[in-house]
Amino acid sequence: MTDSIVKASGLRKSFGKLAAVDGVDLDIAKGSILGLLGPNGAGKTTLLRSLLGLSTCEGELSVLGMNPVRERSKLLEEVCFIADTAVLPSWMKVSDLLDYVGGVHPRFSRERAEEQLAQTNILQESKIKQLSKGMMVQLHLAIVMAIDARLLILDEPTLGLDILFRKQFFEQLLNDYYDSERTIIISTHQVEEVENILTDIMFVAKGKTVLSESMENISENYLELQATGDSLVAAEAMGPMGSRAIFGGKALIFSNPDREALAALGELRVPSVADLFVAKVQLEA
Repeated sequence: MTDSIVKASGLRKSFGKLAAVDGVDLDIAKGSILGLLGPNGAGKTTLLRSLLGLSTCEGELSVLGMNPVRERSKLLEEVCFIADTAVLPSWMKVSDLLDYVGGVHPRFSRERAEEQLAQTNILQESKIKQLSKGMMVQLHLAIVMAIDARLLILDEPTLGLDILFRKQFFEQLLNDYYDSERTIIISTHQVEEVENILTDIMFVAKGKTVLSESMENISENYLELQATGDSLVAAEAMGPMGSRAIFGGKALIFSNPDREALAALGELRVPSVADLFVAKVQLEA
């Protein structure tokens, strides 16, 4: 039986009449890399803030066996967080920042951080305010990877970066940080860039969970059929959950499909996470 790093039941959080989180359940196992996907305003950031103890929610919630609000100080010794709005103290030099983190975090390894920074163009004598946005993210990631944490939460960590920086960020994360003892939650709109590293996905819309599956189960439970002409008419009669236009026809996504019947109508493949996300969210709209 796998260990649950995050366990939640019936999480709810409202702002006035708006339900930002509406009855969400979570069971995230050790060693998972979970992709949290949803449109703007779906409640992703509110949900992540609740895991960090930064926002209270109704319902039951345990993170690393702790209550995030009551035991926040202890929890944050074992959890790291990077957000698109993360701000580092601009007046400091990089070396000063390493000194500071080393003084306040018991699990920080300066040697490990310096090893990571040696792979970048960041100089320790540089002022943080002189760094580009991409270098700022690299610095933040170097600090995080030098902390012996069990859970890493990323909320749009590469927003605004070019594709080269984004690719490097996730490659570094996977190659130099992740192991079977660590768990990562990634909230991002750039799903096609993380799809290949995810073990699980969760779609949220209007505060509710609309899909929660392992990547392994996606290939078992969903199929995309590319069909044209008479085959398209027959396929549409079988009740697809969503579709998109392709040259000369449509690509239709089916849940719990009749594989034999669909195979007679056209080319089958596993839908991408992005296409499945669009189909599911539109279905729930």
